[in-house]
Amino acid sequence: MFDIGSGEIIGLAILGMILVGPDRLPKAAADAARFVRRVRDLTSGAGDELKKNLGPGFENLDIRDLTPKNLIQKHVLDVVDDKPKVTNSTKAVRANKPPAQFDPDML
Repeated sequence: MFDIGSGEIIGLAILGMILVGPDRLPKAAADAARFVRRVRDLTSGAGDELKKNLGPGFENLDIRDLTPKNLIQKHVLDVVDDKPKVTNSTKAVRANKPPAQFDPDML
């Protein structure tokens, strides 16, 4: 998600030890973990509340699908994938249709 490698994590840990100090680092790490857990609970609770308020028919709603990028991709790809259906009646109409007349005076 954040594309953070092990080198960055080690660098942040060393920076945290320098800024916070080694004696207060465990408490700061626990506070940060508690904060992340609380934010995660709030976001999942908001998603559940949204599904509940939308009513029936939205039980399988995925909140990540509601981003503008995903909505545009879905609708554009749906339109691009839709091809006109050619049926036998359409072929018959095309076969029986006389060719268009060319009028040189219209030029």
